[in-house]
Amino acid sequence: MISLSSARPAVVAALRAAGCVFAEDEAELILSAARTEAELTALVARRAAGEPLEVVVGWAEFAGLRIAVAPGVFVPRRRTEYLVDRALATAPHARTVVDLCCGSGAVGAALAAALNPPHLHAADVDEAAVACARTNLTPYGGHVHRGDLYAALPDTLRGHVDILAANVPYVPTGEVGLLPAEARDHEPLVALDGGTDGLDVLRRVAADAAHWLAPGGCLLVETSEHQAPGALEAFEAGGLTPRLEYDDDLYAQVVVGIRR
Repeated sequence: MISLSSARPAVVAALRAAGCVFAEDEAELILSAARTEAELTALVARRAAGEPLEVVVGWAEFAGLRIAVAPGVFVPRRRTEYLVDRALATAPHARTVVDLCCGSGAVGAALAAALNPPHLHAADVDEAAVACARTNLTPYGGHVHRGDLYAALPDTLRGHVDILAANVPYVPTGEVGLLPAEARDHEPLVALDGGTDGLDVLRRVAADAAHWLAPGGCLLVETSEHQAPGALEAFEAGGLTPRLEYDDDLYAQVVVGIRR
């Protein structure tokens, strides 16, 4: 970390010129991450070019934790904290937790920090995400697997999962181009694009969830307000008893499904 007093005004000015709305706050985070003047210059240039702040400084705050975030990995959103909250409320004594489509592993880490489950697994199809998730979940004894949804998981988990959290991609293909440049240009398409109506991956997850959940186990998926009816139908078709939970302050909608 270099001197705040000498460098801060120049960093704030550079970020403000680049269009950063919260230039002062971002400047302090970047200054705290930089160890040399050369590194500071590089970090400011990356942020000014539109790279997500969390990737620039190397971490994101999520559910009170500092989650490591690497280039090319989906940045955990604050609204997804509501999915963690609903999981803890639904299965407060969960022993086996799976973070599917895990990205950085933020959801799995938050659940592990609260529950200390003896069995923690996460999976993602993207190699960069798997590497990042291992950094975040290894301290909790988590196992991170690479592969397409359930195909990545050990078969021994079938019928034993208490919490199956799946923060699936749910942006309709035609709307990906409308996302902020930070997401559109710097996050992997596989973590954003949910197919024509945004529910393709959600339907696949819901269709097979009952085979992996323990009796009374729960599947939780984040979705949007207008996609919620379709998501509820997919859960019902998969043999789950679904309900929609939402938080107006976070503008977060989570579909919770219980194995019958």
